Amino acid sequence: MSYAPLRILVVLPMYGGSLPIGRYCARALTDMGHTVRIFESPLLHSAFTGLRNLGLPPTQTAQLENSFLQVVSQAIWAQVQMQEPQLVLAAAQAPLGHSLLQRLRRTGIRTAMWFVEDHEIFTYWKAYAPLYDVFAVIQKEPFLSKLAATGQKNAFYLPLAALPEFHRPLSLTPQEQREYGADIGFLGAGYPNRRIAFRRFIGRDFKIWGSDWEGDTQLASHVQRSGVRISAEESVKIYNATRINLNLHSSLHTTELVSNGDFVNPRTFELAAIGAFQLVDQRSLMPELFTPNEMATFHTLEELFAAIEHFLANPEERQAIAERARARVLREHTYVARMASLLSFIEECFGPWPQEQQDKEELPEELAPQLRNELAEVINNLGLGPHAGFEEVITALRARSGVLTEVEAALLFLDEWRKQYHKK
Repeated sequence: MSYAPLRILVVLPMYGGSLPIGRYCARALTDMGHTVRIFESPLLHSAFTGLRNLGLPPTQTAQLENSFLQVVSQAIWAQVQMQEPQLVLAAAQAPLGHSLLQRLRRTGIRTAMWFVEDHEIFTYWKAYAPLYDVFAVIQKEPFLSKLAATGQKNAFYLPLAALPEFHRPLSLTPQEQREYGADIGFLGAGYPNRRIAFRRFIGRDFKIWGSDWEGDTQLASHVQRSGVRISAEESVKIYNATRINLNLHSSLHTTELVSNGDFVNPRTFELAAIGAFQLVDQRSLMPELFTPNEMATFHTLEELFAAIEHFLANPEERQAIAERARARVLREHTYVARMASLLSFIEECFGPWPQEQQDKEELPEELAPQLRNELAEVINNLGLGPHAGFEEVITALRARSGVLTEVEAALLFLDEWRKQYHKK
């Protein structure tokens, strides 16, 4: 399907694993030529969590938290009014409440959530899924049927992906290689199944990166930086430096350490895009994403332990598999591809984007050619995409405070002139 560049508002969660995914979506949509704005929910996280440190009774704290989220919704609505988006895209756990979602529906602004969570662990989808126009998920059945039962008829499977310009091979300095490198490495949270499984590597050249490993005295010597959260930028260096990246999907259970679940986590695609070798537990949805010669998998811990010894001894085989996985990701599993699928699905469900919103007024020919480069700089500074229309530029300029440049002042003057004369 084809459509003109759209105005899209991406609402991020305040924190969590879906936060970088929301940013990757915004980057991909911008690369596709759409005008994208981001609602920066993380800026409000410290204030929200600070309410619990006031020493108030739980009932009062809960009331304050609800009031705070209402203020957040008002802030999102204010940004909607300023941008007038055709689509509001929410990453999982984004702070869009019931009333705001209903308001967006009444105004005809299409809404979508990409629920990049395990529906059995994070069950808040039951209350919110029917309020979105489209609900994208990383699992298939029985989740899709459960969503239909709630009244959400426009749910569809959208697996995770990688952002190639970010998740890419790096040339590390010798110091970075020493700091991040290891025979075996893992980056992620300390879920119960991982805490038990990784005890087999105690005493080896094994590094654990990430948070939520507190209290595990056996693995403590392998946890780097006392378990602080690792930035997305630093994760790319860790993946590049590690010879064998472990990718054991999380589980709350301690009886079956390899969960044999369905969804494929973002780490799988990111490692592949980087060209880093990984050992990942087999998932039911994996075969349609990667072939056996593109991804080294295991079904049991014994298979994992044996695979580690084999691949440590065969670096050429590691490299060949990693190169094939990277080629597959670059070909099919990028965030640009996922966002294209999402927009196409929305159009299939609701028809073409409204023509009066789709058509954008071209920048007037009266603008002197020598100002084009300066105009491009203005648009970039306003955070608008390369296809931003004249009205969007003017709206963004009027919303911004500070001293105007000559070009910005000329644009506002031109807008006033058009209103008074050009359209008469």
